Parts: sequence; C-alpha cells; structure tokens
Amino acid sequence: MFGIGLIAHGYPKITDISGPVGFLANMGLPTELAAPIAVLEFVGGIVLMLGILTRITSGLIIAEMIANTFVIKLSKGFVGGFELDLLYLAAAVSLLMMGPGRASIEWDIIKREIIPRGKELVARR
Repeated sequence: MFGIGLIAHGYPKITDISGPVGFLANMGLPTELAAPIAVLEFVGGIVLMLGILTRITSGLIIAEMIANTFVIKLSKGFVGGFELDLLYLAAAVSLLMMGPGRASIEWDIIKREIIPRGKELVARR
C-alpha cells in the first residue's frame, strides 16, 4: 500500500510538473525541487513495490516526509495536514530498518540485500 500511495501522489506530479512548481514557488521554496520530488515519489513507489534498493529509497522518502511535515504542513495541523506524511514516514523508517525481505526482487535475484544490514557487514570482515 505504501508504494501504491507514493505512485498515486507522484504520477500527477510527473505528468504535470507545473502544479508542484507553482506550489513550491508559492511556498517560497526552490522550484528546482519539483522534478526530483515527483520522480522520487513515482519511481520510488515502483521500486519499493518491487523490492529493489529498498533502504536507499526509504532513506530518501524519510528526508522528503520530514521536510514536508516541518516546512510545509506543520502549520495545517495533524488532521488534514501532516497525518499522511507521518504515516509514510513511519512506513519508510520501517523499511529502512527491516530491509526488503525475502519476497523482494532484490532478495530473490541477488540472494541478498544490495545494502546489507549492519550486523551482516560486521560479520563479513
């Protein structure tokens, strides 16, 4: 569901970048961020659903959700404001900590995570 939600929010931004550009301009934020945000949400949702580069993508989503919450939506309050951002943040933190899992393409094809867990890094040395 997390990946589907990201795709659903990223697709309109990918297909019509003028909306996010205008929104960022109205907020006084750099409009150059519109394209990377759109790509992160759309492509990030796809790769998370497939289980590829889970930890890297989750880290980027965490950064975006923290910025969304504190820079844009905090003043709107919880309900109707930043509640979805916090839900996405929690999902991304969970994926960052747990990794892709055995049902992912990353695990199935490579037989391991592309970015291994910390204790596995230590054990390899």
